[in-house]
Amino acid sequence: MRKIITTTFVTLDGVVQAPGGPKEDMSGNFAYGGWSANYWDEMMGKIMSDFMNLPFELLLGRRTYDIFAAYWPTATTDSEVAQPFNKTKKHVVSHKPLSLSWKNSVLITGDVVAEIKKLKAMDGPDLWVHGSSNLIQTLLKNDLIDRMHIWTFPVTVGGGKRLFAEGTKAEGFTAVDSKLSKTGVVVTTYEPAGPLKTGSMGE
Repeated sequence: MRKIITTTFVTLDGVVQAPGGPKEDMSGNFAYGGWSANYWDEMMGKIMSDFMNLPFELLLGRRTYDIFAAYWPTATTDSEVAQPFNKTKKHVVSHKPLSLSWKNSVLITGDVVAEIKKLKAMDGPDLWVHGSSNLIQTLLKNDLIDRMHIWTFPVTVGGGKRLFAEGTKAEGFTAVDSKLSKTGVVVTTYEPAGPLKTGSMGE
């Protein structure tokens, strides 16, 4: 069985919406698109490069797929990301019919949870989720995530789509790796550790 691995940019107040640019996702009148732009450094580039050198297929939500499909096939920079993204298979989750223009793209629709479980059980490289905040909510709800790379940026935006949205299951996680960039971004890798165990700090 292959793993489902997420890599997510998030603000200190838990928002994942539109890290890459002002017009990436303006739903809900979100005004702070591009909040991650001024924090990239060499260490972060090395982490992403290492990710790109692993065998993987993409598992994407519809909005993220549309953003990626409009950019990566003709990207003239960031070739170390563009080449593996364009080459690999893209599994796109959508509750509605969708025309897929990006090469090697496959639609997942209908009972998407059941279809993702089938996909996960198949032989093949791990399934990586970039962005796709709505899809991540579905994966969390159904215990389908094996590892989460969370890139926490030293900014707050006050509102927007959150990584752990209202209704997220109470669960524990184990931090298996953590790195700090020169710009203050903390990249931490978590793996699920089962139901949340509570207790008392006092007597």
